[in-house]
Amino acid sequence: MAKDVIIACDFSGREQTLEFLDRFSGKKPFVKIGMELFYSAGPQIVREIKERGHKIFLDLKLHDIPNTVKKAMAVLSSLDVDICNLHAAGTQAMMEAALEGLTRPDGTRPLLIAVTQLTSTDQAAMERDLLIEKPLEEVVRHYARTAAQAGLDGVVCSPLEAGQIHAACGENFLTVTPGVRFSGGDVGDQKRIATPERARELGSDYIVVGRPITAAADPVEAWERCCREFLGQ
Repeated sequence: MAKDVIIACDFSGREQTLEFLDRFSGKKPFVKIGMELFYSAGPQIVREIKERGHKIFLDLKLHDIPNTVKKAMAVLSSLDVDICNLHAAGTQAMMEAALEGLTRPDGTRPLLIAVTQLTSTDQAAMERDLLIEKPLEEVVRHYARTAAQAGLDGVVCSPLEAGQIHAACGENFLTVTPGVRFSGGDVGDQKRIATPERARELGSDYIVVGRPITAAADPVEAWERCCREFLGQ
């Protein structure tokens, strides 16, 4: 299974994003387009980055009634991204509807993955704010199994849970893991974190890295360091 480093392009607008990507002369890193950039620049920024040759993870985390999510995914399928996502908490019915909407008439579709619990969430917050009293790792595994039963390709989880999810759902079930920080780096608002090297050891298939790359003095060097530590290259 191919592994990769995905750069979270969490910028506020088109110009800043393209200026950042221009630094990667001759290189085409896998990028994540999240809510901030998508809401600011719209679908056109997805098309523009795709035309530049980048793979794209469109990180909009849909969560609504099944019919609404199905229709939204049908729209997103036309953008030719590589990965889309939604919240597993929306139920198996919602995930099945999303998969149906995302699938094009010719049977092709982007990969579809489900967010389990955000990497900014810890056990205390889950119990206090969500009234979920099961152990966090058990909740994440349950959400992953539900996503697999719905026919999805994988989940978003922390690196700490990647190996457990592979054990529960199979080695080919993707684990896409944010919450990755360099050793000694600022953890920001993340709670469940790992270094790129540790994420590889724990079984992550893709790591999503934002500020350690985008806020670095030399983003290209930081990305290359991530690739060395995670991919061993």
